[in-house]
Amino acid sequence: MAVSVLVVSGCASSPAPESDHSSRYTLSQDRAPDGNFDASGLVDAKPRYEAPRSAGNMSSYKVWGKQYSVLGSNDGYVERGTASWYGEKFHGHKTSNGEVFDMYAMTAAHKSLRIPSYARVTNLDNGRSVVVRVNDRGPFHGDRLIDLSYAAAKKLGYQSRGTARVEVAAITVAKDGTMSLAGRPYPGSAAPVPVERVAAQPAVGSGESALFVQLGSFSSRSPAETLMGRARDAVADPLRVREVETASGRFHRVQVGPFSNPDDARKAQTRLENRGFGQTILLTDSH
Repeated sequence: MAVSVLVVSGCASSPAPESDHSSRYTLSQDRAPDGNFDASGLVDAKPRYEAPRSAGNMSSYKVWGKQYSVLGSNDGYVERGTASWYGEKFHGHKTSNGEVFDMYAMTAAHKSLRIPSYARVTNLDNGRSVVVRVNDRGPFHGDRLIDLSYAAAKKLGYQSRGTARVEVAAITVAKDGTMSLAGRPYPGSAAPVPVERVAAQPAVGSGESALFVQLGSFSSRSPAETLMGRARDAVADPLRVREVETASGRFHRVQVGPFSNPDDARKAQTRLENRGFGQTILLTDSH
C-alpha cells in the first residue's frame, strides 16, 4: 500500500524555480510506490567525469521568494543535516538539469552542489552509506540538506520514517578519472579517509599504528555497538568500537582488525562488502 510522506519528508524538489508550472505538482502528496520494493540489490551510482553543464547551474536562483546560490566547485564539500526523500509525485518528470527523475535510481536533489555530480551520503543513525548522482535541485522544505530518491532512502533505511540525520560528502572526478571525497583521496582509488567530517583533525593515540577496515563512525556509542553486533555475525575477524576525540567532537569508530599488511586488510574489506557492509573504508589508526 502506498505510504504518504508529505508531512514527514516533504516534496524533495518542490517547488521548482518559480517559472516552472510543471504538472508534476498536481499530486497533493508525495508517496512511495505500491508493493514492497526490494532495494537490497541496488548498486550505488558509479562516479565518473561529466563535463560541466549550464542546465541547473545558475549561479543563483530563487524559490518561494528565497535566494539560493550554486557552488562554483564541489571540491571539499562535506556537511551534516537532515535528509528526506521523493517518489511518485516526481517520478517520470524532468529534474532541474533536464533529465527524467526515476525514483528507483540512485539519485538526489541538493540546493547548492553543482549538477550533475556525485556524493556519498551516510545515515548517521545506522552507519549505512550510499553513493548517489546529484541531478536535481531541492529540498526547499525547512532546513533539510538533501533529498534522495525513494530507492536510495530505502537502501539507507529511513524510507518509513521519512527523514534521517546524514552526512553528505561530495565526490569529484577529474578528466583523468582520479576522484576525491570532500577534497581528500577517494576510498579505493588512493589513500583511505575517515568517515568523520573530513575537516576533523586526526585522532591522537598512544599506541602503534595499524590498518583497520572501518564500517562506520558515530557520535554516540549505541548505534556503533549495534553495527558491531551485525558485523560479529558476519565475520570472524577481530572487531572493536574505538572512541576518539577529534576537532569535530567525539566519535565511536566500528573497526575490523588490526591487519599487518594492506593485502590482508583489502581481503577483509572485500569479505565484509560481500556480506552487505557497503562503503567500508580502509584506514590507519592507533592499535
